[in-house]
Amino acid sequence: MKLTSNGRQWVVGMLCLAVWPGLSAFGMLAPPTEPCKPAMIVASALPQLHFNHQAFNTRIATNALTLFLNTLDFDHSYFLASDIVEFQQQGPQLADQLRVGDVRFAFDVFNRLQQRVTNRVDYVARLLDRGFDPNTRDTYRWKRKEAPWAGDAKSWDELWRKKIQNDYLARTVALKLAEEQKARQPGRGLFNWGKKKAPDQEADEEAADPKLTPREFILKRYRQFQTALQDSDAEWVLQRYLVSFTMAYDPHSEYFSPSTEEDFDINMRLSLVGIGAVLSPEDGAAKVERLVPGGPAERDGRLKPKDKIIAVAQGTNAPTDVLHWPLNKTVRLIRGQKDTRVVLTVIPAADVSQTKTRKIDLLREEIKLEEQRAKSEIREVAAGPGATCKLGIVTVPEFYADLKGQQQGQRDATSVARDVRKILAEINRSSVQGVVLDLRNNGGGSLEEAVTLTGEFIGSGPVVQVRQRDEVQVLSDTDPDTDYGGPLVLLVNRLSASASEILAAALQDYGRVIVVGDTKTHGKGTVQSLLPLGRPEDKLGALKVTTASFYRIAGGSTQLKGVAPDILVPTTLDSLEIGEEFLPNALAWSSVDPISYVRETDLAPLVPELRKRSEARQAKDPQFAVHRQVLRRVADRMTNQDISLNFKLRLAMAKEDRELEKLQQQDEGLSGSPNKGKDKKKNDPVLAETLRILADLINLRAVPQVVKAAA
Repeated sequence: MKLTSNGRQWVVGMLCLAVWPGLSAFGMLAPPTEPCKPAMIVASALPQLHFNHQAFNTRIATNALTLFLNTLDFDHSYFLASDIVEFQQQGPQLADQLRVGDVRFAFDVFNRLQQRVTNRVDYVARLLDRGFDPNTRDTYRWKRKEAPWAGDAKSWDELWRKKIQNDYLARTVALKLAEEQKARQPGRGLFNWGKKKAPDQEADEEAADPKLTPREFILKRYRQFQTALQDSDAEWVLQRYLVSFTMAYDPHSEYFSPSTEEDFDINMRLSLVGIGAVLSPEDGAAKVERLVPGGPAERDGRLKPKDKIIAVAQGTNAPTDVLHWPLNKTVRLIRGQKDTRVVLTVIPAADVSQTKTRKIDLLREEIKLEEQRAKSEIREVAAGPGATCKLGIVTVPEFYADLKGQQQGQRDATSVARDVRKILAEINRSSVQGVVLDLRNNGGGSLEEAVTLTGEFIGSGPVVQVRQRDEVQVLSDTDPDTDYGGPLVLLVNRLSASASEILAAALQDYGRVIVVGDTKTHGKGTVQSLLPLGRPEDKLGALKVTTASFYRIAGGSTQLKGVAPDILVPTTLDSLEIGEEFLPNALAWSSVDPISYVRETDLAPLVPELRKRSEARQAKDPQFAVHRQVLRRVADRMTNQDISLNFKLRLAMAKEDRELEKLQQQDEGLSGSPNKGKDKKKNDPVLAETLRILADLINLRAVPQVVKAAA
């Protein structure tokens, strides 16, 4: 059994193909005609396998119902209060229904949603034809996830009148700004170098497209949502329904259909067999967003971004029409065995009439997802008058591993720890004076990889404690060798979760690192096991269930609390509702006894001086002055749940935001720079300050008396 600590949510729905009769005569989804085995297994397995062993009872079913309704209608605008009362009356029976494989309730709810969406899309068209008062004093409450559902048709219509007026106003303001931008810049200007355009200018020109008037823009968006909903199949509904029950236990337990499990494996091993194209749904087709560099499609050259795939054939077989298929089904049809041929029927993006098609045949290959692989770079950073430091940056996007390959003993199985070990060897050969380990946005992954990677920065010793039931197991690094023993700073944010927090907590407890970042990391202190629901040929999927919690070697959990940085360099994430504490049914914080370990170094005496220097730099740095303005603006917007529907007020607000964005772009070197887009990290103020903190750490370790004087 492999343990993982991945904090990412994986949602793709496919299952029970043999028993779904498909759409009814009225376009509504018909429920299955036979008991659904995955539902029965989930109902019986959860109370046995889950860490807290809660009974599968009415309370779980009630929580699951709430989650399911919020998943389908997150801002409480489509369903009516009467719908919710009706659904809640059935809530107490849902646990018993799931035990016998009865999932009809999920389809009743989904079909009601389709009816409500159809009603609202028709109403949106009428509202747009009627128009809006630009001088109104009305406001719209945009933050509605806790708001009550509309109690009657009148309040429902009024809610949607404000909702669509807000959409219309946002679009109108965008067009106005685009017109002003175009009038100011008939030729070359501040945001116009050569043939390239600044990011805000590109956005303005897209907004100014005459094909995207406010009415058409809004109506197209809601009709596309309606189409996507109508294109959803029974498997999509089942996926979300069963996940609602697993997440009633905790936010990281999930049901994986066979396709979801496949996607999980792909992400962990960073490879798949396909054509190397990233797709998105549009107008019922699979639109090509971009091509993976070096992949079969990119090398062939015929498939282009914005082309639309409408049919897929396997070799010489007849093509399968994939129009109005769920995107994940189309993707799986395009994937396949290595060295097999797939034939795509495509509407070229260049065909304005959208009537011509062409066939493109491609040979499938293994595609390496290099974007998520660990990377490194070396920089020279100022370290005092006339002095510089040579510093390394190691970025780890996630704790990936080919779990199946490792189980089978494959020596070249994908491993983040192995990749970082190679990177550290190269860095050591380059004689760097210090390293920043960047774990921002790293949502976790393999627990074993986190332990192994921690061991690359310490000698042997315990790394993390894992509690299952009443037993506490200590996972240790048994390799006495250290791959990198020099000055180390760890950069995190509120999206650094799970395995990232294991590594950060261990290195912090060993005194091996200075942690820099947001006020805390995500706060996910639980471990999940991926357990198959049957034999592979049964195609029943898998259950990712929380089976353990992990603890620092000092005894405390990172659950909810996360890892607090030694030096605060906040981002806008600190103002958003991001973190374990904002997730439904999150488990409580707890602790276990600390275990014996030897601190390799003690950087605590250096922290006050490092913090003092960093705060002084941030206070004087013009770039951080803009950064603080952005933080304040985001915090203000998040606390103010109401937004004006008056055109003049919104236009003034948008202009303030635009000026702030321009200042931020200028200070980050993104405006008027010929290097735009080449290396955004070099224009990253948080990373830049982290490197300066590392340079300070190197200097203070070399001159310890400075620390004593500062103390």
